[in-house]
Amino acid sequence: MIFASFLRYLSFMKTLRLIALLMTSMLISCSTLAPKVNESDINAEAAKAYAEIKAKSKISTNKEWTAMVQRVADRIAKASGENFQWEVVLIDSPEVNAWCMPGGKMAVYTGIMPVLKTEGALAAVMGHEVAHATLRHGMEGYIRAKQQSYAGILIAGATVVGGQLLCKTEECRKWSALGGVAAGFALTFLERKFSRGDETSADKKGQIYMAKAGYDPKESLVLWDRMNAAKQGAAPPEFISTHPSDQTRKNNLKSWLPEAEAAYAQSPSKYGLGAAIK
Repeated sequence: MIFASFLRYLSFMKTLRLIALLMTSMLISCSTLAPKVNESDINAEAAKAYAEIKAKSKISTNKEWTAMVQRVADRIAKASGENFQWEVVLIDSPEVNAWCMPGGKMAVYTGIMPVLKTEGALAAVMGHEVAHATLRHGMEGYIRAKQQSYAGILIAGATVVGGQLLCKTEECRKWSALGGVAAGFALTFLERKFSRGDETSADKKGQIYMAKAGYDPKESLVLWDRMNAAKQGAAPPEFISTHPSDQTRKNNLKSWLPEAEAAYAQSPSKYGLGAAIK
């Protein structure tokens, strides 16, 4: 019985190895067959998705906030030194959110404005989001997402039937309701979460951008106190989150402050905290 069981075990292990080899082969094949994409292709796709999102979103009519978002975006974009086709829009939505697509297409949601309280804090947020774009975090994640999705379809032998997408979350339903290019791009880019490493590097680079743009980098520390208060305890503990905790981010920003203050000192224009957000 023991010998027979051992033989069955060996047979089982051989089967597992065979399955592993087949899966590896399929993954390699999928990686080879997956459509090749480059930065210009992704930027063009992002621009199309951005146009759809603007067309189907409610654009804010708050002239003061819109002007503030535009001037901060212009200054941060210039400070980045990146030659993107920059564009920004203020979307009328209660979401506390902002993002920057690959290629420099940005959005700020009105829900974040009262939380920020100052133009300087807005510069900190936009500096962070722009840094994700200049560091190519979103582009690299988007490429991986497309390749993984393609591989998953082949391995599972599945396909999209009738162009219908079944969503399990409200976020997915929100973006899929946009339809067209915007839905596909949003679901593979805007809903992908950055790694802790990406968030940390974007925090550091973003703090430099805001300083170069003429905003007091110390406001980046105060920002996270405001963000933490706005969450009202809803954030998950750091060890189960892909994002660093607000306190960790604040500590990091404080440790980087001397470098950012040096950049601020060299900025040709000094706006300090900028205008208050009313």
